[in-house]
This record gives sequence, C-alpha cells and structure tokens, in this order.
Amino acid sequence: MRVLLVEDEVRLAETIRRGLVAEGFVVDVSHDGMSGLEEAETTPYDVIVLDIMLPRLNGYDVCRRLREAKNWTPILMLTAKDGDLDQVDAFDLGADDFLTKPFSFVVLVARLRALVRRGAPERPAQLEAGDLTLDPGTRVVRRGGAEVSLTPREFGLLHYLMRHRGDVVSKTEILESVWDLNYDGDDNVVEVYVGYLRRKIDQPFGRRAIATVRGVGYRLESNGG
Repeated sequence: MRVLLVEDEVRLAETIRRGLVAEGFVVDVSHDGMSGLEEAETTPYDVIVLDIMLPRLNGYDVCRRLREAKNWTPILMLTAKDGDLDQVDAFDLGADDFLTKPFSFVVLVARLRALVRRGAPERPAQLEAGDLTLDPGTRVVRRGGAEVSLTPREFGLLHYLMRHRGDVVSKTEILESVWDLNYDGDDNVVEVYVGYLRRKIDQPFGRRAIATVRGVGYRLESNGG
C-alpha cells in the first residue's frame, strides 16, 4: 500500500513515516502543498494523508484541485484546528476522512487501511437518496424539491450518512467523523442529532430515511425512506 504524506512539520512527518513503514506501508513525503499536489498528480497512490495548514498551497486547495482533476485517491486530512466547519469543509471538498491533532497512531493506521479497502469511487457533485438530495458545494439539502434548512452539525451528520447510505454506521464512527477524536462527551449526542434530522427531513414528508439498527447504529436508506 503506497501512501503520500503531505505534512510540513518535519519531525512529525518523519515520525509518521517511520511508523507507517513499520506497518508495511510504502511512504512518500512532501513538506508543502504544491510539491504534494505534484506528487499526487504524477504518482499513483492508494491513499493520501494531507495536512490542512501547509506552505505554498493549503490542504483544502490540494484536495479541491485533485478532485477537480478527477483524481479520486482516498484522502485523510490532518489538522490542528478544531471546530464543526473544518470537518464539513474537508468533506465538501472531497476528503474521505478527518483526524484532529494530536491523534492516536493506531487509529490513523486503522483509518488508512479502511480507506484502502473501500477504494477510490467517484464523488458525485450531488448526493442522492430517493428524493432526498444534498449538494456539498452549496450546502443545500432538498426533500422532494423543497429546501430543508439544517445547522452545520446537522448538515455534517446528514452528509456522513448519505456518503455511507445503505450501510450501517456506529455512533463511534459518527462521532469520530462528524465530531472528532477529542470529543469526550456522551455518545447519546448522536441520538439527539439523529432526532433533529428526522424532524426535518423525514417527519414533515411522511418518510423514514434514517433507520435505527438496534445495538449497532444507524443506516440511511438508499431509497430515501
């Protein structure tokens, strides 16, 4: 498995590189966004680890340019920033996963292996589940043509569920992807926000898009409910 690591903190990059090599990865390292973009454009990788705060070209722009060029290599973004919109922005631009520094190396390896297993499917400009649509670029959600207003957190949760539509996802997976690894509150917050979404995208339209899989997690029905 070949990895491109784009990280400007030289010591951190070397620590990650050594750890990944020990886990059996082949790792190339770039220390700025422009050289990282050039490497990604010219060399086939199984997965890219991409910091957001980079010299010459930030990680958001690297991700955006790759997706505009129809390069669908899975991207896991790293950042020291924290906040709801950072993760939503990363996913909007086509990133596949997100880790906030400091992070567990064991978790990083697990996430990378999961991304490699899933491969590199194309990302449609608009996500659809029946008559439920979500446009990551404009952040517009519609149900049967009617626009639905969501908070940033609700949008992030729906975006994650629609990207994994048809699959069962656990509360832990949702927390790590829509909140972050540093969240140490009650995992019932996921249940609360699922309830908020149901009251906005399902109940007013007589639908049941988000199913609870008892003891496991949630599934957004591929047909929109």
